[in-house]
Amino acid sequence: MNWQQGLDNLFFIVGHLRWQDALDMILVWIVVYRILILIKKTGTIQMLSGLGVLAIAYILSIWGELFTFNWILEKFFSNLFVIVVILFQAEIRRALAQIGSNPFLSDVSSVQETHVIEEIVKAAFALAQRGYGALIVIEKEIMIDYHIEFGTDVDAKVSSELLTSIFHPTSPIHDGAVLIRAGKVHSAGNFLPLSKNPVLDKNLGTRHRAAIGLTEETDAIVVIVSEENRSVAIVQGGHLNVQNEMSNLRKYLYGFFGLKYKGVES
Repeated sequence: MNWQQGLDNLFFIVGHLRWQDALDMILVWIVVYRILILIKKTGTIQMLSGLGVLAIAYILSIWGELFTFNWILEKFFSNLFVIVVILFQAEIRRALAQIGSNPFLSDVSSVQETHVIEEIVKAAFALAQRGYGALIVIEKEIMIDYHIEFGTDVDAKVSSELLTSIFHPTSPIHDGAVLIRAGKVHSAGNFLPLSKNPVLDKNLGTRHRAAIGLTEETDAIVVIVSEENRSVAIVQGGHLNVQNEMSNLRKYLYGFFGLKYKGVES
């Protein structure tokens, strides 16, 4: 009887839903989903975990009658909105920019995306073997026009030969970054904003700081080739990830483009 009554109540609720209620639930779901994706991509789960620990400590301070500790935590949580804005300001900027952006490579097929990946991987490790430094920016949903100083227009098909020739030491635009937009080499010799993060490793050079600076403000990723140690790295969301193998870089880029990685051999 209870089961039947519960089912009747459910049908009653569904039958009296307005279209505004359905729209309301969809919008809430979209917001929560985007927040979870943002947390996953930016690695902010650690800060959220810290806030969770403080919330548990606040509850325990009430239960244990720790008046001074409770007063401090109460003042902290009374200003939680401002604290969250300060802690997640870079992530909030990226999310707001993403709202008004265009879908990533909407006019580019998966075949073209696969071609772009393979050419970038070949170029990155060819440059590393020769000891040539490089910055390859791959734009996603947020246009980076307002974040970089453009160099020379290229508008050419992505190829490893083109990328290696751009970053050859004799090239007049080898010091800047290449921008890949909509599956093509859009421009070269671009200058990226340097990161202002005070906790970055002091040993990081200008090339790495520029890559981190751009990815702190946008959802682009940057492939870095270091001429000093001949290594290849990916920067996304302000985080640096060294890619020691072609297969590792290829797998990372497949995930970035939203493609299924099939374990293509180098």
